[in-house]
Amino acid sequence: MRKLDINSKGHLCFGGADTVELAEKYGTPLYVVDEKQIIGRCREIKECFLDKYDNANAVYASKALQTVDICRIVTEEGLGLDTVSGGEIYTAIKAGVDTAKIIFHGNNKTADEIRFAVENNVGRFVADNEYELHLIDGIAKEAGKTVRVQLRITPGVDSHTHQYISTGGIDSKFGISPVRSERNRIIKYAMDSESIELTGFHFHVGSQLQKNDSHLMALEIILRLIKEIRSELGFVPTELNLGGGFGVRYVDGEITVKLRDFTDPMMERINSFCKTEGISLPEVFIEPGRWISANAGITLYTVGSIKEIPEIKTYLAVDGGMPDNPRHILYQAEYEAVVANKASIPAGKEVSVVGKCCESGDVLIEKIGVADTVQSGDILCVFSTGAYNYSMASNYNRIPRPALVMVKDGKDRLSVRRETWEDMITREIL
Repeated sequence: MRKLDINSKGHLCFGGADTVELAEKYGTPLYVVDEKQIIGRCREIKECFLDKYDNANAVYASKALQTVDICRIVTEEGLGLDTVSGGEIYTAIKAGVDTAKIIFHGNNKTADEIRFAVENNVGRFVADNEYELHLIDGIAKEAGKTVRVQLRITPGVDSHTHQYISTGGIDSKFGISPVRSERNRIIKYAMDSESIELTGFHFHVGSQLQKNDSHLMALEIILRLIKEIRSELGFVPTELNLGGGFGVRYVDGEITVKLRDFTDPMMERINSFCKTEGISLPEVFIEPGRWISANAGITLYTVGSIKEIPEIKTYLAVDGGMPDNPRHILYQAEYEAVVANKASIPAGKEVSVVGKCCESGDVLIEKIGVADTVQSGDILCVFSTGAYNYSMASNYNRIPRPALVMVKDGKDRLSVRRETWEDMITREIL
């Protein structure tokens, strides 16, 4: 069961702050992020990986949750940034991030995005395919620069997660095929280019993984590839990127995995391989995103209509929904929730939590128990919304995106203001 922090008023607290007071102060829907939890995860990475191993590097997969504040916090804690668009790079620069610590991912980077990254001296590109590699090469050549490139390899393993967040199979939009003829042609091109410094390889097998089986299988495939490439092309990587995908707890039965349970076996295998092959240990990267931010965030809603269908279901509608959290409608993500102003009252009423959009699929939680005294006007807290909620938010039905508040040791501050109706038409030609 999830342990709740409940104050003398019976209100749920998060990051030391009274969530009901936060809702009253900033309105709802409201994203709330505990800065201390973000810092704690970063320091666990430092202790269990960065300080433990030689040539270890960690970058935060900022697609999970990227704001100027988050960029600042994670980089101050010693992590780099994994970005997947020009917009994410721009945000990182505005946050004062050293661009040498930025990795640029993506399966279809545009010429403008690549040019922007080259001009701003982004530290590394992860080239996803042959077309993109040629594009990076040409733009770097025009700029008179040499850029570092890791090649993303599709390892061809089943990661046992939802198909929409599984990225390591052969049938994937991501990565270069490990088939010898194709991979060798692409690697040889990168080796021969004067504008590309080929540093090594990257793989990513999927997200929200509770076990490290698929990581280890993918690693074995990449190590075998490295051995073959060394023999066939004479190339030895100086960098190896293991991706991320480390799972977190959303509901009972799930856990937030220990980072070392993933990294220790992989580092042991990499060290053993390098000793056997007589090659230097490459710089090893990991890219945690959800693992850092998911449990550090909650979303607060105000309960509106409560529709009871006798012997069938009770619908509890809130003032948000799929625009601020599309994860359930996308891939059936599950969440836990509590009535924040009645957090000490045991759950005695089963409800389906739904949003306010004109979609039958606008559901946040299919079935959950809440206080049987729940009523309109109460504040509902949905847990573990710190990853892929703010990042995926939209204006569907012309609903403004929520504000985001940072809390730490009971103190709160506005990090992202609430969007207004006027904001939504500022780009329109009237």
